[in-house]
Amino acid sequence: MGKPTGFLEFERRDRGYDKPAERLKTWKEFVKPLPKADLQTQAARCMDCGIPFCHQGCPVNNQIPDFNNLVYRDQWRTALENLQSTNNFPEFTGRICPAPCEAACVLNIDENPVTIKTIEAQIIDRGWDEGWVTPQTSERGTGKRVAVVGSGPSGLACAQQLARAGHAVTVFEKNDRIGGLLRYGIPDFKMEKHLIDRRVRQMESEGVIFRTNMEIGVTVSVQRLLDDYDVLVMSGGAEHPRDLEAPGRELSGVHFAMEFLTQQNKRNAGDPEDVAAPLGTLSAKGKHVVVIGGGDTGSDCIGTSNRQGAAAVVQLEIMPQPPERENKTLTWPNWPLKMRTSSSQEEGCDRDFAIGTKQVIGSGGKVTALQCVRLDWSPDEQGRMQMREIEGSEFEIKADLVLLAMGFIGPRKPGFVEQTGVEMDPRGAVKANVEDYRTTTPNIFSCGDMRRGQSLVVWAIREGRQCARAVDEFLMGSSRLPR
Repeated sequence: MGKPTGFLEFERRDRGYDKPAERLKTWKEFVKPLPKADLQTQAARCMDCGIPFCHQGCPVNNQIPDFNNLVYRDQWRTALENLQSTNNFPEFTGRICPAPCEAACVLNIDENPVTIKTIEAQIIDRGWDEGWVTPQTSERGTGKRVAVVGSGPSGLACAQQLARAGHAVTVFEKNDRIGGLLRYGIPDFKMEKHLIDRRVRQMESEGVIFRTNMEIGVTVSVQRLLDDYDVLVMSGGAEHPRDLEAPGRELSGVHFAMEFLTQQNKRNAGDPEDVAAPLGTLSAKGKHVVVIGGGDTGSDCIGTSNRQGAAAVVQLEIMPQPPERENKTLTWPNWPLKMRTSSSQEEGCDRDFAIGTKQVIGSGGKVTALQCVRLDWSPDEQGRMQMREIEGSEFEIKADLVLLAMGFIGPRKPGFVEQTGVEMDPRGAVKANVEDYRTTTPNIFSCGDMRRGQSLVVWAIREGRQCARAVDEFLMGSSRLPR
């Protein structure tokens, strides 16, 4: 390593944020990059640990100690080349990945991991600023055509790798813009959308064709794609949201999180209100908002609600409150369950844990409150955690807007998935393994959340890359693409 004693000499320092009062005034990103000298100092903290457990934590197999060393030595362009050799979109992961690599860092044993995510983000941001990120076109075409359905991170990664292998790739997207949940699920204050647009321009220069407003299975049949293309890749994500099974769910004011988040992203993109919200405007302004679900999507609803001017925001989580600190001897280097507070939660919300929703209460067809109950989680005879309601613990929460952010149970079945005729696995995802990514239907492959189930952007990119190699091997007999 560049400085073997760096971890002893330098304390961890990460990017800063604008203060909540300031960042709530804008939909822009609010993270403050580290100065170059400070970033190089942080890269110097990377240990010569012998076994880089950060590799175990990183699904895309980033060569983390290598690019840390290159940043420390001021070899930024080489660091960029190293980073791009494993990750197609470091600007996405450097903003919205929870950084399992840092959880696996040896220095995290005493809770001071290397600022890997920050270093990754600033390598790629500098690469774009310096003009080092350029199209990587194939020297010759293979004559093979591939249709990629879904333009989220898995579909984009798969398409880019296949185009670089010389195949003619067309990406089909049912929405009006490319990006999947990156575009219409992640708020702009976490990741601005010009980052997607410039990647689309790069991929177009590499030969990828994009077709928006084309819902396969509705606008165009699956059979038409199979007639026109050698391979079809299913990368449409896991878009079927988990619903709330409680009396009163049908009341006005109860909505899935993605209905709410998508509208604001469309407004930020400049769409008029009748386009952003064709079925009616959802706004948290002046309302008592209750978010059901304690994950990232719930956090995104909190940040969006506060920027819209909510009167109050409450977040409910069905699971018990996790411990403030994990037991390192039991969890490291795996991702630990511990209490975390997101930037959106810091901006203002009340959080409550081990809460079940019994009923949605309303007046005049509109939600006015939630009837909730406190839960006890205890192990059964087999050691499995079981939930039971605590008698006499019922209470009500005032609610003008209820946002359901309880996760996703798999891909939507009607239309596209049904027409492919693929077999589904017991979890409700498309059945395909991680060796060849083939479905049970000939010439159809699947990757990302559609195959894996709801997961992280970094896993989606990994699966897209691996699926691309599998498709290339299928078409050509062998492949030079990395897994």
